[in-house]
Amino acid sequence: MVQVCVNGTRGAADGAVVPMSPGALADSAAGAVAAGASDVHVHPKSPCGQDTLSAKAVAAVLEAIRSRVGVPVGVTTGAWSEPDPAARVARIRAWTVLPDHASVNWHEPGAEEVAAALLDRGVGVEAGIWSGTEGAARFAASPLAGRVLRVLAEVTDPSPATAPETARSLLRDLGDAQGRPVLLHGEEGGAWPVLRLAGRLGLATRIGLEDTLTLPDGQRAVSNAQLVAWALRLHGQDRRTAPGTACGGTDRRR
Repeated sequence: MVQVCVNGTRGAADGAVVPMSPGALADSAAGAVAAGASDVHVHPKSPCGQDTLSAKAVAAVLEAIRSRVGVPVGVTTGAWSEPDPAARVARIRAWTVLPDHASVNWHEPGAEEVAAALLDRGVGVEAGIWSGTEGAARFAASPLAGRVLRVLAEVTDPSPATAPETARSLLRDLGDAQGRPVLLHGEEGGAWPVLRLAGRLGLATRIGLEDTLTLPDGQRAVSNAQLVAWALRLHGQDRRTAPGTACGGTDRRR
């Protein structure tokens, strides 16, 4: 599985290549799915370009993307989009169109309440466990851990030299991830090295303009579709050449 993260918190300052409006997000998601992405992660935006959980914005983005693709579509619930946990839960309960899943950053205040609200509404939860936070420990102790859709092992180390080891450390902290599937990804300079590590370990991954604006060779990406095409090529190569993959996979915690 390669998920496409089409825009993230990026905005106009990151260039016209980053989609913002529902129509542009739908176009970009459709291109990425045509290139091979099997899941979509998106940040709905307010009219001024800020991440938002408003029912109107979420509905507009989901309807636009679903009119173009047939794969699952998820949204963020990052605290930056609504800092007050109670208000975040209220926003989720007010959604009129539901995503297939939503990411919840387990180190953020109110994560348990946000996840519970999503589960109550039948929305799958992606547990975002960031490196350098207490997310892994909190998730291990959570009564909701066994109910999440998957764990997003999010490597926030942007250095291509150190991000793979940071990723391995995060996976060790996660242990068996409470039996849930793991999607491993990095960001900025760490995006491609961590994606290749995910391939070697036989893990799902993601790529998109949220995580990086550049291709593996350092050139500026022109679209999410281009990033996905590169990701599938590299992830597949590394998975095929990883020791032990022909006999049932590798130890992802090594």
